[in-house]
Amino acid sequence: MRWPVGGVRPSKKFVVKENTMLRVTQKKSLIGRTQRQRQCVKALGLRRIGHTVDVPNNPSTRGLVFKVQHLVDVEVVEA
Repeated sequence: MRWPVGGVRPSKKFVVKENTMLRVTQKKSLIGRTQRQRQCVKALGLRRIGHTVDVPNNPSTRGLVFKVQHLVDVEVVEA
């Protein structure tokens, strides 16, 4: 893991533990959202409000969640 340019140590909440999953629940509608946000929600496997999926806790899925963090709820779950 690379450190940021400022030399600050990365936060421990972003360290990936083995066998962890993210439980993602869609809490808001996609009506009026950008195409990029719709694609991120679709890539996470969410279909409707209240739908919950478990996705692997890795940098790519955390990036998707970050882009739509205002539309979803996230919990860390042990697999």
